[in-house]
Amino acid sequence: MTTGTRPEGRSSLSLAEVGPDRAAEVARVVHRAFGARPRLDPPSTAMDETVTSVAEALRADGGLLVLRQDQPVGALLFDSTVPGRLGLRRVSVDPAHQDHGVASAMVGVAEDVAAARGLDGVWLDARDELAETVTFWLRRGYVVVDRVGPSIRLAKTLELARALPTADDTREFGRRLAAQLVPGDLVVLTGSLGAGKTTLTQGIGAGLGVRGDVTSPTFVISRVHPSLTTGPELVHVDAYRLAGTAELDDLDLDASVADAVTVVEWGEGLAERLGQSWLDVRLDLLEHGGKAALAAAGPDRDVRRPPDLDPGEVRVITVRPRGPRWATSRLRSTLLA
Repeated sequence: MTTGTRPEGRSSLSLAEVGPDRAAEVARVVHRAFGARPRLDPPSTAMDETVTSVAEALRADGGLLVLRQDQPVGALLFDSTVPGRLGLRRVSVDPAHQDHGVASAMVGVAEDVAAARGLDGVWLDARDELAETVTFWLRRGYVVVDRVGPSIRLAKTLELARALPTADDTREFGRRLAAQLVPGDLVVLTGSLGAGKTTLTQGIGAGLGVRGDVTSPTFVISRVHPSLTTGPELVHVDAYRLAGTAELDDLDLDASVADAVTVVEWGEGLAERLGQSWLDVRLDLLEHGGKAALAAAGPDRDVRRPPDLDPGEVRVITVRPRGPRWATSRLRSTLLA
């Protein structure tokens, strides 16, 4: 089971996955939290939960319990009814312990649980009348994807990270990523010099089946590669020399972004405005054997030194999906398979 302790002022929060043996504590937090909420029409069914119903939910899918000084202050139930994604139900914080980071801590651990279970993302239903609650989730990267009765459904696809031992591995990752891309998709590439941004774009171009060699467009800023098939063209942009959004606007990318796959190197902080959704892709050269490399690549990823890198370096790619286009995608499981 996942357990952890997170700082909270002078005390600390203790979080753990729990089973039916903790149902009474979870039910108590749920009742205190939902009992303090404004009256809604139709009313929430959370107050109908019993120790028995909570125990059944915990037995089926598990949940989280948060303790502060050995007292239950937060809880939620997991839901596995949506394939490939972890649902969060009855997300509850004791009213006496709100604004102390309890909810944020639960969300972080819940996302860790989803990743550990090999799932693509997380979803939950929230009442749109509760503006502060909806804002809480939106600020954490969740996106409204549907309406379910009186509630809105929010979802988030988790980021993924893995080591890429060679340049060929980087190109192959680009090929696999290209299979998930459609016209209108935007990929924003960042990372240190020599980390493999252009190499990754070569793989994307090969996967899309476009014409021409994909090389760094530094001196021409933008290069268009037409499709050799019926797929989208590739617009490859290098924003390294651009001074700001005004110069990016001068490239008139808005005219092509809806029909092409657009890859912008050095685009962080500039290119995101080109669409409501994008993939934030970062390539880093990290110190071999360092904690950062291991944390970024994950415990099940090979972080041995790639032969095409200097001794002591490992290349790690991190992909963070942003916006409604990716909120319910199977991107994570597909690329990590």
